[in-house]
Amino acid sequence: MSGQFLVGTGENQQFLNLKLANRHGLIAGATGTGKTVTLQILAEGFARNGVPVFCADVKGDLAGISRAGEEKPKLYERAEKLGMPAYEMRASPVVFWDLFGKQGHPIRTTIAEMGPLLLARLMNLNDTQEGVLNIAFQLADDEGMLLLDLDDLRAMLQFVAENAKLLTTAYGNVSKASIGAIQRRLLVLEQQGAEHFFGEPALELKDLMRKSHDGSGFINVLAADELMRSPRLYATFLLWLLSELFEELPEVGDPDKPKLVFFFDEAHLLFSDAPKALVEKVEQVVRLIRSKGVGVYFVTQNPLDVPDTVLGQLGNRVQHALRAFTPRDQRAVRAAAETFRPNPNFETEAMITKLGVGEALVSTLQADGVPGIVDAAKICPPMSRMGPISDAERLETLDYSPVQGRYEDRVNRESAHEMLAKRAQAAVAEPEGHEDGRIAIARRDQFEQEVFRQADRVSSKRRRSQKTERPADEGFLSKILTGNRGRRQGVAEAMAKSVARTVGNQVGRALVRGVLGSFLRR
Repeated sequence: MSGQFLVGTGENQQFLNLKLANRHGLIAGATGTGKTVTLQILAEGFARNGVPVFCADVKGDLAGISRAGEEKPKLYERAEKLGMPAYEMRASPVVFWDLFGKQGHPIRTTIAEMGPLLLARLMNLNDTQEGVLNIAFQLADDEGMLLLDLDDLRAMLQFVAENAKLLTTAYGNVSKASIGAIQRRLLVLEQQGAEHFFGEPALELKDLMRKSHDGSGFINVLAADELMRSPRLYATFLLWLLSELFEELPEVGDPDKPKLVFFFDEAHLLFSDAPKALVEKVEQVVRLIRSKGVGVYFVTQNPLDVPDTVLGQLGNRVQHALRAFTPRDQRAVRAAAETFRPNPNFETEAMITKLGVGEALVSTLQADGVPGIVDAAKICPPMSRMGPISDAERLETLDYSPVQGRYEDRVNRESAHEMLAKRAQAAVAEPEGHEDGRIAIARRDQFEQEVFRQADRVSSKRRRSQKTERPADEGFLSKILTGNRGRRQGVAEAMAKSVARTVGNQVGRALVRGVLGSFLRR
């Protein structure tokens, strides 16, 4: 039957309906129960039906999906018993990706595209530090500076720190301690390899949604075995990718099949110690991205790893065995059992603990959108290789990749780091230079206020001294406007030096010379 593919067979064959595949799903189970093979089966099924897939290879054994499986009699026997149509060993079209550019095409994004919210999550910033980070982003926008890589963000943070007092009125308080804390977190990120992730050319989503010449969808495999050493970077990257899909893809309603299926392996890393605002964002994206034609499938050991608000959005479920050795495990078994539509032929909670390797409780959405009755099924064998591939096989796949040469060479165009460096050089070379933007406006306003304060202070002092020491016609303005020129210059220069020290920048000194010079020329 078209529009669906077989997942496994128990009392009945369990099919995944492509029209409802964008209603998301869950693959759960203890270590070693067959979650990776189930992910492989689903990815193959989607790809055969022309649906591109993105998934992470966290252990290095999912790369075998790019090669035809081994001819083993047991696999053919299992396929025959389960009723798999036209079972044959075949490879799936695969594109390998790697944030570090070692085992696949590099994946990059810019600091600006990541945004302050996800960066704050990535660096584990507190609310105050996140606020300072938001100021840096806003200032970069106002000054027309691009934030592309870590150097740009560092330069902008330094610029914010140096102009903290001037920014207070327009943007809010900036603590140098907060700037220092953010800079330290950036250093940690760099040591974890994040500098490879930020930059250009940035990933284009259309390259994740390619199809091969025969109409099969490409399976995009992210090499994540090294990335998993930085779990926060891994989770933040996948959340960023999900957010980009949500923001850039057009509304399509309920298509006949998804435009892309996204597998989020080790999903517990996304929600571990996540602030409430981030969990709410994930819930919102999962709920609304369905209308963009994207299906999201979470892969995790324990269903309790996924918040209830997200778990309730997952319509297609494959639950492998769970072990009930601890009270938390027992709660997980009970929670998993309660999410299935009961089967009168067995006790769901008891069955979860009895499942063998390659067996699972399966419940998929039926044609009317109602979850099917849960079935204890044997999962279909994959057609591709189960296990890793050699370095030579990986290189061969990369050589024939449709995006070969597109992302390998890094591009470093002019951005905040270069612009701020040029501005600093210009200030040294041309002290009288003009400065644009809100920073200059803030400096000008501060200077004008200081001039009036200084004038009021001197005028008041002169008025007080007139009563005891000087005639009434020797006031401050009188000396400036009609007195001896040398005296006028002495007073004006003293005032100029005082104001210049207060303002403390080249713009202030330029304005002092311009404004007071016009007084003296009258």
